[in-house]
Amino acid sequence: MPRNFKEELMFTGMMAGLMVIVMECYNIALSAGISDGYVIEVIKGYPLALIVAAILDLVLVGPIVKGIFFKFIFKESMKQNPIIIALWISCMMVLGMVTFMSGFGLIVQVGFLKFSLGMYLHTWIFNLILALPLQLIIVGPICRLLLNKIQNSMDNK
Repeated sequence: MPRNFKEELMFTGMMAGLMVIVMECYNIALSAGISDGYVIEVIKGYPLALIVAAILDLVLVGPIVKGIFFKFIFKESMKQNPIIIALWISCMMVLGMVTFMSGFGLIVQVGFLKFSLGMYLHTWIFNLILALPLQLIIVGPICRLLLNKIQNSMDNK
């Protein structure tokens, strides 16, 4: 896990970067299908989605999740197996980020005036179905491994 703000920024950049690109590809494919302009649509939407996701992670969702986890869920015995802490925080982060980014994606796609609760709930469920295993099985382990390598190289200097 990140030990300081610089590492937190790197970790968030890696995590958000990978999660946003996969989720954007998935959502565009679900809503518009894969056609000639698919790659262009993904590339066009990626920068804004990445900025929004990183800000939400660093400023809102991350602090709320960590506050709730360390105040209500964390037990000293969890320190014996740090992966338990990482899994709890990852699951909670996915719930928070899917909640906000589903709304963001819908507003960008259909506009605020056409936004509906039914549409949001449908999008939220479909995003959660991909985002949770993506985070737990692929992106989370990759980002933790990369962060660990970065930390080890910094410690050896």
